[in-house]
Amino acid sequence: MTELSIFYAVLLGLLGSAHCLGMCGGISSAIAMGINRQNNHPLLLLLGFNAGRVLSYALAGGILGALGWLIESPTTGLIMRTVAGLMLILLGLYIARWWQAVTYIERLGKHLWKHIQPFSKQLLPVSSVPNALLLGSLWGWLPCGLVYSTLIWSASAADWQTSAMLMAGFGIGTIPAMLVTGMLARQLQGFLQHRLTQATAGLCIIGFGIYTLPASGLLQFFSA
Repeated sequence: MTELSIFYAVLLGLLGSAHCLGMCGGISSAIAMGINRQNNHPLLLLLGFNAGRVLSYALAGGILGALGWLIESPTTGLIMRTVAGLMLILLGLYIARWWQAVTYIERLGKHLWKHIQPFSKQLLPVSSVPNALLLGSLWGWLPCGLVYSTLIWSASAADWQTSAMLMAGFGIGTIPAMLVTGMLARQLQGFLQHRLTQATAGLCIIGFGIYTLPASGLLQFFSA
């Protein structure tokens, strides 16, 4: 695994923070503003919640990376990278508010989430760091096109350790926005929801998606 791949994973998390606001911003704000401040500092609870999210992302990456290793082949690798690149392009279009097609992809995970959600509700309100950690580990399975796109990209490494670390890097990239959202929800939300911010982040993710597409490999595959 190259340092460049880790950098891209963290950068993808940072750029996707605008999307994270809609998916997890509400729960972060609730943790920061409505929780037993006499016994727990909100920042510790937010750190616990986000650590749980990162762990769940890493677990999912490890699972898909292992599956990618089992079915590793040149053709499979090309297909996985192509799908990952296309999903990143769709995600960039979504974050820039130019096309909402990625919302249909997110619906695929709702069948799993409906079984997990009841357990997450039992952990509210959050009153301890272990409680926040467990809630975050469950919340990490919330249907999210950004996570799905990054998962497919990380799985193309065809190695469970590499995929897990890439997903952990992605999760770490989302933490700054999630922490600031919890502590300064209105201020950050105004910045990330600004049209220029969304368009810039969307274009960067689209560019990353185009870079991810294995153009030379695809040309060789179709010409064979």
